[in-house]
Amino acid sequence: MSHIISIYFEKRRIKENGKFSIKLRVYNKLNNIKKVRYFTTGIDLTEEEFLTIWINAKNKKLRGKNKEILFKLQDFEKRANEVAEQMKAFDFKQFEMKLFRKSTDNNNVQYHFNKVIAKNIKNNKIGTAESYKYTLNSLAQFSEEEKKYAIDKLTFDTITTDWLNDYESFMLSKNKSYTTIGIYTRTLRAIFNNAIGDNDISKAVYPYSQVKNDKLYKIPRTKKVKKALSSVQLKTLFNAEVKNENEAKTKAFWFFSYLCNGMNLKDIALLKYSDINKDKFTYYRAKTFDKSAEKKAISIYLIEYTKEVIANYGNKSKSGFVFDIIDIKEDSSTQYKKIKNFTRYINDHIKRIAIANDLPQDISFYYARHSFATNSVRKGASMEFISEALNHSDLSVTKHYFAGFEDEAKKEFANSLLNF
Repeated sequence: MSHIISIYFEKRRIKENGKFSIKLRVYNKLNNIKKVRYFTTGIDLTEEEFLTIWINAKNKKLRGKNKEILFKLQDFEKRANEVAEQMKAFDFKQFEMKLFRKSTDNNNVQYHFNKVIAKNIKNNKIGTAESYKYTLNSLAQFSEEEKKYAIDKLTFDTITTDWLNDYESFMLSKNKSYTTIGIYTRTLRAIFNNAIGDNDISKAVYPYSQVKNDKLYKIPRTKKVKKALSSVQLKTLFNAEVKNENEAKTKAFWFFSYLCNGMNLKDIALLKYSDINKDKFTYYRAKTFDKSAEKKAISIYLIEYTKEVIANYGNKSKSGFVFDIIDIKEDSSTQYKKIKNFTRYINDHIKRIAIANDLPQDISFYYARHSFATNSVRKGASMEFISEALNHSDLSVTKHYFAGFEDEAKKEFANSLLNF
């Protein structure tokens, strides 16, 4: 055992009530490094009271308030030892968090969701925090409407295979797609894994299928519909007449993304003038930056069109962020909301252009990324080139990304065989 826990009389500082704090002393030795931390019990005693209640308790029969204090201190010390023993590797921060939470929090689903949400907000991952909030809200609706208990009462051992199947049926009754169901049930699975990793729940309550042909819950999988414009459609969109400045701006940003390897709108918003060096700029993709130890920079060469977009819509002071989508002084939450609003603005106006030009009406800003990838394949780019351009972590990710694209490329190739 690397830790020793005991009740401690803090006699160095007397309080206004004439008493001293009774604390929990935690001593830990790991790799020959000794550390001691003190945690408050919320109990104050005089030295005489401490001797009577704690030190000499075995020799006296305590009654009334003194007996209550003894039980509280014993329970606190016992709980502290249980928390420490359940930890795979002792950590003071984790120990403190687990010690002072409610005794039922370890099995409480909402508690673990809120913990992950708070962590992501602290790390400025507002989008990730929002995705966990959406899942929690969906589970709350199901729990309250179908199971008749509030979300704060939902425990991990309640969520069985049958419970998840009922949740899936509930979502379908609300006209939710299997894609949405898959996202939410995967997010819930991540919460299960976190709770198991923290030793808060047993692996025995895990309701998800991990092997083929078992009877546990299987997360629905759907084949992603690739959102890409054909060469003809790209040409139509590029030559489309715009009716106002909103549509002109929308078209400019859509093709800026397309010509910059399908650059994500968040990355465009975060692009700084300091990232630009002559005819190219370099940036790190925000979506994958924290997911790998090796930080891989993406270099994009500017052509006449993308230079014009920067000249027309860039910050005239040529400092800070290139585009006035967000402000460098804003916190991450405000920046997230502004990027989300700008995305909505772009998607609204690109649809108007599409309708006027007989293009797919479900077109969005994300079409630019898939259109870049698809058009690159059509022009003979290798899978390795596309993988690097899209900043994928592995070539297999890129191959999965292109599922469905190759058939069209094969068809075009077959038709070209007679072009002698």
